[in-house]
Amino acid sequence: MQILLIDDDPLALKLLARQLEHLGCVDVALCGDASEALTLLETQAETIRMVFCDLQMPDIDGVEIVRHLARIRYRGSLVLISGEDGRILQTAHKLAQAHSIHALGAMQKPISLEQLRQVLASDARRSAAPARPAHRPCAPDELRRAIARGELVNHYQPKVDLASGAPSGVETLVRWQHPQAGLVFPDRFVAMAEECGLIDDLTRAVLAGALRQARLWRDSGLQLQVAVNVSMDNLAALDFPDVVAQLATEAGVALSSLTLEVTESRLMKDARAPLDILARFRLKHVGLSIDDFGTGHSSLAQLRDIPFDELKLDRSFVHGAADDSSLKAIVEGILAMARQLGMKTVAEGVEDRADWDLLRDLGCDVAQGYFIARPMPGGDLPGWLAAWEQRRREMMAASP
Repeated sequence: MQILLIDDDPLALKLLARQLEHLGCVDVALCGDASEALTLLETQAETIRMVFCDLQMPDIDGVEIVRHLARIRYRGSLVLISGEDGRILQTAHKLAQAHSIHALGAMQKPISLEQLRQVLASDARRSAAPARPAHRPCAPDELRRAIARGELVNHYQPKVDLASGAPSGVETLVRWQHPQAGLVFPDRFVAMAEECGLIDDLTRAVLAGALRQARLWRDSGLQLQVAVNVSMDNLAALDFPDVVAQLATEAGVALSSLTLEVTESRLMKDARAPLDILARFRLKHVGLSIDDFGTGHSSLAQLRDIPFDELKLDRSFVHGAADDSSLKAIVEGILAMARQLGMKTVAEGVEDRADWDLLRDLGCDVAQGYFIARPMPGGDLPGWLAAWEQRRREMMAASP
């Protein structure tokens, strides 16, 4: 492993090199001058697998280093280190990610041996992972045919009550069972559906499948709230509530068992139709959830203007909040506001026990994430429920 350390503090450089040597990394280059480091990266980037870079340096700072790494299209891993305020460090980390640099971490000095061990392990996992095949772009006509042929399939990610651990519902996540490419995820076709005028057909197919699955679960004794994502583009046709009501009638499912998760990924050009439609949904007792709250255009103005009864915390605030005081403060503030508004709260992105424990302590209502379950076909849910019940009992028994 070729590792490059960039820091203008000689003592910090030697200490970090010694720690890495203790962990078995002997091919380590030390650079106390940022200009020299950039020259080295310009000529030998292919041989440098990992860069540790301090943020606060004279002449060229760590943020400028990030910019240069993006310019030369550096394909190794980057670890940012600093004695500065943690929020500055996190901003630099986000910048690196925005540049598509593989930023493994952002660590405040002094760095512990355990932190370094985790970073090296993460880099090793990345190197061992097989390369992802290049995504073939999907054409609008291909998606149109896929919808007509019934190639869209729904997977369902469980949601559970944080206080009791009992399952409370599922979020519907569409997949495209492509005859050649296999299972295609929505990030490859939903935006295209919005741009090409196919989002209404796509949403109708997802809703119909979710409602049919809800009926199958109900007939087997499972009463679950089913959530379906809707685009702001779906909220342009004034008959959309009637379309959904008809689909629910055909499936034999009460509208009160359906929640629509609304994400405003772009500003509303005309608020009249969305407000009309969403108000009618609430009159029909359909649940409305403001999705990805705190990101994009999902904001306080939406809570003021739209009768949401559920607020969904975005995963970017949830995972890791137990160890990040800024994230924890944001989560606490959002939960407190939601309680005052009488709204149910759902946290997505619950990845580990630390996330679960924090949200439970802070009084969040519902959790969703890989710590609980990955999205699954509807037929797999009964098996997951049996396994989760055992986990739930163990977790509840261990809780204070």
